[in-house]
Amino acid sequence: MDPVDIDLASDDHFMQLALREARRAFDAEEVPIGCVIVREGGVIARASNQVETLRDATAHAEMLALTSAQDALGDWRLDGCTLYVTKEPCPMCAGAIVLCRPSRVVFGCPDEKSGAAGGWINLLQSNPPLNHRCEIARGVLGPECAALLQGFFRAAREKKKDQREGHKALRDATGPNGSGDDGA
Repeated sequence: MDPVDIDLASDDHFMQLALREARRAFDAEEVPIGCVIVREGGVIARASNQVETLRDATAHAEMLALTSAQDALGDWRLDGCTLYVTKEPCPMCAGAIVLCRPSRVVFGCPDEKSGAAGGWINLLQSNPPLNHRCEIARGVLGPECAALLQGFFRAAREKKKDQREGHKALRDATGPNGSGDDGA
């Protein structure tokens, strides 16, 4: 297979598609992370986080997209593929990425606390190397990717605050024994 020249314009285009997947996750009240996998200029897989929907801690966008790409190719090896994800992969996803062997990983915003593509640790280019090393492009549409995540978590905090205040108001209205009288 001849190498495909990738320029920043195409990286932006494919990251926009990953952002579309992330927005789907946001709409489903999932952490808004999206992923697409591209081979020879075409999308072969796409996914968004579905941890809450599937009640599966491993249902990260990258994991679901990797499985879908393997099905599309009929092979577990993703040689010649580029994985686009809106947030730096976590250690679980980075480990799976290394095992699937895509050529490149492009991510939007970094994760300095638990990112495994250079933020906290770098499993994609470890030294000594694991069985594969990926080329990494960081920060593609990073501000847009970060803004979506920040908006999601801001809304989640507000919702939790409103719920706490609602519970407090209900307790105040019903009295200490929950019956509405003051216990006297």
